[in-house]
Amino acid sequence: MAILAGDIKKGVCLRLDDGKIWVVIDFLHKKPGKGNTVMITKLRNVEDGRVLERTWIVSAKLDDVTVSHQQFQYLYKEGEDLVFMNTETFEQININKDLITGGDFLKEGETMVMASIDDQTGAILTAEAPVKINLAVSYTEPGFAGNTATNATKPATLETGVEIRVPLFINEGDIIEVDTRDGSYVGRVKE
Repeated sequence: MAILAGDIKKGVCLRLDDGKIWVVIDFLHKKPGKGNTVMITKLRNVEDGRVLERTWIVSAKLDDVTVSHQQFQYLYKEGEDLVFMNTETFEQININKDLITGGDFLKEGETMVMASIDDQTGAILTAEAPVKINLAVSYTEPGFAGNTATNATKPATLETGVEIRVPLFINEGDIIEVDTRDGSYVGRVKE
């Protein structure tokens, strides 16, 4: 299938001349004073994670790769891999936790969407935990009354075993919302 370079968006998958599949992670539509309008793209290789920049005139035809999105449920950790189950086919797959954005914050039963290539390999392109997840604080030093210093934080261990920085008023057993992209505290969840 062909796509015009002018139609490129983030997340589009392309098969380049090297035969490898690349995902568009950023793009810029640029109209110089003279000459053709160009599309400047930043691409990530699906297999090895290499990143490169490529520029095309907007009328260039590129080889588009069809991608499907499916729901998976996190089951358990097995060594360095996380085991997921496709919620439609019940097929189980193992994915290295380093390949999953926010994988350290997943708790059993959590669902997420994975993008895969619609070809014979079915390779997983992206696997990202939900942007925000609610987790219980399993251990932290107790907070003290009146301890309201601005932006003061302390370490806290979450139910998944990950340690993040939280405000001083957070206590053991509190449920907090965490941004899985950078591991930052978002807020306390009212029950």
